[in-house]
Amino acid sequence: MHIEEFREYCLAKKGVTEGFPFGQDVLVFKVMGKMFALTGLDRHPPQANLKADPERIPGLREEYDGRILPGYHMNKDHWNTVMLQGLPADLLRELIDHSYELIVASLPAKSRKEWEALP
Repeated sequence: MHIEEFREYCLAKKGVTEGFPFGQDVLVFKVMGKMFALTGLDRHPPQANLKADPERIPGLREEYDGRILPGYHMNKDHWNTVMLQGLPADLLRELIDHSYELIVASLPAKSRKEWEALP
């Protein structure tokens, strides 16, 4: 998956915004103000940090050794760094969806109601 495909997939999700809160080289995707994905635009090969269920993380890292790693500059128990190239596109979409869904599920009640009301 190329960085533009990654970006378009993230932005197609309900309530998602993008921004550069950590500087011009780190693109961050948020749902209702909470981060679910980020990518360093200067990272080669292209990669992204995605949130994941802590119970699932060890299996992913073992199965995709070298392509799914502990989250770079993130809580290693909750975030993975995934290589955007070298992993099946279906898996990447599923990992993005999972990260997004974890954040939506953790939204405070007020934000969750606002999210639910979005088209």
